[in-house]
Amino acid sequence: MTVAIGLSGGVDSSVAALLLKEAGHEVIGITMKLWREGRYKGGERDACFGAGEEKDIECAAALAKKIGIEYRVFDCADEYDKAIIENFRSTYLAGRTPNPCVRCNALMKFGLLPDLALKSGLKFERFATGHYARTMPGTDGRTELWRAVDEAKDQSYFLYRLSQSQLERHIFPLGGMTKKEVREIARKAGLAAADKPDSQDFYSGDVAELIGAPPREGVIVDLEGKVLAHHDGFWHFTIGQRKGLGIGGGGTPWYVVDINACANRVVVGRAEDAVKTSLDVVDMNWVSIPPADEPIEVSVKVRSAGAPRQNAILTGSHCEFPDGIAGVAPGQSAVFYSPDRKKVLCGGIIK
Repeated sequence: MTVAIGLSGGVDSSVAALLLKEAGHEVIGITMKLWREGRYKGGERDACFGAGEEKDIECAAALAKKIGIEYRVFDCADEYDKAIIENFRSTYLAGRTPNPCVRCNALMKFGLLPDLALKSGLKFERFATGHYARTMPGTDGRTELWRAVDEAKDQSYFLYRLSQSQLERHIFPLGGMTKKEVREIARKAGLAAADKPDSQDFYSGDVAELIGAPPREGVIVDLEGKVLAHHDGFWHFTIGQRKGLGIGGGGTPWYVVDINACANRVVVGRAEDAVKTSLDVVDMNWVSIPPADEPIEVSVKVRSAGAPRQNAILTGSHCEFPDGIAGVAPGQSAVFYSPDRKKVLCGGIIK
């Protein structure tokens, strides 16, 4: 079988490509070129989007040469700017917190990239990436999305917007492995990316540059409206944020609990004020099961880090979790899992 794999130059996609080749598949490496010199400044951090992209492409090309597979690069910079950066900018300026990685996976990595490869004349039956996630056959003919065996590295939260057609054609070679095992395979094979650090950030520079709004003085207030500090733009803050608020005095920490974009006001409270017991979502995507008409028991994640929180009830697009969750931020994704926290059921954008 011929498999195209998205290569980033990192250890995960490198090992995934190697495993596919060793399994007897004909493998083609493909990469998105996202960075356009002069459009943004960028910075020095390892990130998916930044000026260090050329080095990553060189690493991916070297990997392809080493293991003997064809390699192609596709310029997606303009599409990325329209689909990801413009959405990132508009979401922040509306007082919400975007999740560009979720959007990028569905529209770019699993959408535009393989589609461009096919239109260019490359022929392949399946598409693969180095994500830590799994697919399973469902009982109703659907392809289900499951968490990875390595729960600490699981990336299913970022993949909940994938369609059935995307999941059906996809292979996750690393879904049943641990990160430690992946790095060991890379070392034994002599891959250059064996000890390359993981990219932890979306953007290598200051995200304020992507937002592009001029500084605008506003206030940080408590729940009673008392002014505690000043800031230069509400878009520098997100719900649940504790650090970098510029509120002195020590003692019990403050957390961002609300953002008023129109008034350029950031509201803070104590830890207990940041806890919510319900949320509503929009733009729901039902991944592994058909839309449910009745309330169902779920586990829920409102941030990429940590395990799904159990004991939640999802009714349509409304979810209740009596135990409470801190940092429920409009614009971020709420992803709903099975009660045992293994299978992704659906997800949406927090309203």
